[in-house]
Amino acid sequence: MDSSEKVVAVIMVGGPTKGTRFRPLSFNTPKPLFPLAGQPMVHHPISACKRIPNLAQIYLIGFHEEREFALYVSSISNELKLPVRYLKEDKPHGSAGGLYYFRDIIMEDSPSHIFLLNCDVCCSFPLPSMLDAHIKYGGMGTMLVIKVSAESANQFGELVADPDTHELLHYTEKPETFVSDLINCGVYIFTPDIFNAIEDVSTNREGRANLRRLSSFEALQSATRILPKDFVRLDQDILSPLAGKKKLYTYETNDFWEQIKTPGLSLKCSELYLAQFRYTSSHLLASGDGEKNAKIVGDVYIHPSAKVHPSAKIGPNVSISANVRVGAGVRLIGCIILDDVEIKENAVVINSIVGWKSSLGRWSRVQADGDYNAKLGITILGEAVTVEDEVVVINSIVLPHKILNVSVQDEIIL
Repeated sequence: MDSSEKVVAVIMVGGPTKGTRFRPLSFNTPKPLFPLAGQPMVHHPISACKRIPNLAQIYLIGFHEEREFALYVSSISNELKLPVRYLKEDKPHGSAGGLYYFRDIIMEDSPSHIFLLNCDVCCSFPLPSMLDAHIKYGGMGTMLVIKVSAESANQFGELVADPDTHELLHYTEKPETFVSDLINCGVYIFTPDIFNAIEDVSTNREGRANLRRLSSFEALQSATRILPKDFVRLDQDILSPLAGKKKLYTYETNDFWEQIKTPGLSLKCSELYLAQFRYTSSHLLASGDGEKNAKIVGDVYIHPSAKVHPSAKIGPNVSISANVRVGAGVRLIGCIILDDVEIKENAVVINSIVGWKSSLGRWSRVQADGDYNAKLGITILGEAVTVEDEVVVINSIVLPHKILNVSVQDEIIL
């Protein structure tokens, strides 16, 4: 790529109408700021963007309140020495409509290429190599794809690509019958021509709406079928119609990929990112032999402000956030411990997420089977939950501000 050409990155972060499946963890923090491997969810795609050559700017687009992102955007801009800006939609415009809504701002630097990423995707984000492939293909857009099991493919956008040219030939979102084991990863790169394609959808939709304004009865009948002209979905409205027209191409990754739909999957993704830190950010991983510091097993992140007793045993796959206090003899396996949690002596936490300001008593036990896809496959304690001494909590979800003085199993505590 010519060194004078600029690239911008756009990360879609959604808003409060989304993320309902992420409750109770999304009650007091926006889902994009929920920590995975000790870093906010959105931090992982942002830090991946840092590797893109000639990157001029990163934009976060969503309809969360600006104040919720202000502090994070300021700190990440300083940390990466790169401008990161949050753009708030007035209402949901769809994955392509949101991009179009802010087209003038996105094009301020006259970028030759625009990356578009979804915040709730967990992968290694091979963005520089994807850019190289995109330039070689010479199309309007390139999408990251991955092969999955035939049984799980219909949960995602399935596609067919030419095995030699990698052109996208067919795309269908969550089909009822099997189309392909190749799915859309939710990571794209486009030329600015994408804005013309989105505008065409809006114009055509407006034209169809005008044609149908024949009677109030027909308008009522069609109201449920016609989307607002400024609500444009990337998958159904752009990818499907343009497939097979030599405009869209695919870039396949063989690395890890997961969509972060639920708290259970966030625990799995935290594990994936911790494993990736071995190769990308080994300085973030804790170490200890159980003498001066706690014994560390496998991949573990511990925030510098956390206090962990030397006799504790931590890991594998544990993330400990700010101001956490871990007592003597505590055992932690496969868990996310959020800010300001206290875990007292000899407590055990396995396959669980412990919410902000919660407290686990002596010899208490918080655990689950570890089935990331099951509704109660991991145990979740909401904010400020107290588990008293010797109480056992198994395969349960506990909403914020509860005090548990008796043991529970397979329950949702409202």
